[in-house]
Amino acid sequence: MKPSPGLLQSRGLPHHELPTTRRDFLTRAGGGFGSVALAHMLGQDNALGALPSDAAVLKSPTAAKNLDFAAKAKNVIFLFMEGGPSHLDLFDRKPLLNKLAGQPLPDGFGKVVTAMGEYNAPLLASQRTWKRYGQSGLEISDWLPLTAQHADDLAVIRSCWGTGINHAGGVCLMNTGSPLAGRPSLGSWVTYGLGTENYNLPAFVVMTDTSTTPVNGPRNWGTAFMPALYQGVRFSSGSAPISDLNNPKGITHQRQNNKLDFLNQLNRQHASQREQSELEARIRSYELAFRMQAQAPEAVDISKESQATRKLYGLDDKMSGKFGRNCLLARRLVERGVRFVQLYHGAGSKWDSHSKMETNHTRLCRESDLPIAGLLTDLKQRGLFEETLVIWGGEFGRTPMSEKGDGRDHNPTGFTMWMAGGGVKGGQIIGSTDDLGLHAVEDRMHVHDIHSSILRILGVDHTKLVYPHKGRPERIDIQDGHANLALLGEA
Repeated sequence: MKPSPGLLQSRGLPHHELPTTRRDFLTRAGGGFGSVALAHMLGQDNALGALPSDAAVLKSPTAAKNLDFAAKAKNVIFLFMEGGPSHLDLFDRKPLLNKLAGQPLPDGFGKVVTAMGEYNAPLLASQRTWKRYGQSGLEISDWLPLTAQHADDLAVIRSCWGTGINHAGGVCLMNTGSPLAGRPSLGSWVTYGLGTENYNLPAFVVMTDTSTTPVNGPRNWGTAFMPALYQGVRFSSGSAPISDLNNPKGITHQRQNNKLDFLNQLNRQHASQREQSELEARIRSYELAFRMQAQAPEAVDISKESQATRKLYGLDDKMSGKFGRNCLLARRLVERGVRFVQLYHGAGSKWDSHSKMETNHTRLCRESDLPIAGLLTDLKQRGLFEETLVIWGGEFGRTPMSEKGDGRDHNPTGFTMWMAGGGVKGGQIIGSTDDLGLHAVEDRMHVHDIHSSILRILGVDHTKLVYPHKGRPERIDIQDGHANLALLGEA
């Protein structure tokens, strides 16, 4: 991948001219950076043997890092139900809610403040039927009968809470640790802290079930003040998740390589005079895209999956097919070393149910229940379950009070998430909400605690994963989180 004399001469630089300064050398050698990355990549795969003695200098910023603890999980699949699923109708049964249905919120439960302000609407009964599943006897509603079959694998956290009362703030908080814009995403922190296991694929991938962009858009998977190379890469929904991956007709691999080498020279020359993490990320994205041409097409090609696998994920079902495809792709990606995969279901706040919640949640549960159950089953069958942390949840839950007679408003003060795989102790309930499901009251887990716990499961001490920014040691938990070791059965 050394630049040809013709390329140098086209810039008015004779190929035999010797560089006189370090900067000049780096600028001239820019075209060779791709081969450095390639050599490092092949070295990681043991294709070229040991790295050179100056490997520490050449090492990629996304190279695998040392851990603080023995990791329980290597990868993460975050199933994000955007809009706020109702914990009261899925995982947190409240008999008192049905008993008091139609009445105002009783005294003693505190004020209720939502995005629409303070209100005290009548309580709304849950219309679900509930069963206990597995040896653990976890109660799960009839909206999720297939996920319920995995009850003994789930650690159901009923005491989640946060401070984002609207969708923009809630989604931002769950993804970045703050309801306000300007902080790196959880996936970026994981990539920064752990690095990647596959240099031919992105370390952090985001997928949605439709072409609709989630609330806040790329902010949810961005890096803010971190170098941009740690940001998530969004794959498209549909049959071609990665656009423009293959060369145009008539463009050979060597020609493409030469073009990228020359572009790299120009970019490196520009970068040598400036400090721009976005430009560095763009350079590395070109290098990654070139490497992806070899491996990514196979990674996202599900055509060779068996009919049994297609059925497991519900790919041929009109309701579950789209999300099922993304769940299958998530399994294929973590199988190939992608560190963090986030799947948005209901992108565009479709889990929001201010009215007609029965219709809304019936449809969304029908779309997601089979694919999620299939994912858990498939991870087990392939020996990936114990090394993959699966997370389910949205930006908040729903209120016990009604809205518009047949819906529920946002509730960030108490809601449910669950985790499975990755060494998580299944078949347990962590924490609780009050008798009406409004506030988390026992073993409360703020979003900062959830993020800290995820890092702990991945073998990272959240208090040591620091990025210095403007003289401040920044962390994903904003110096406020605590890992809950009960998730691992260690408390």
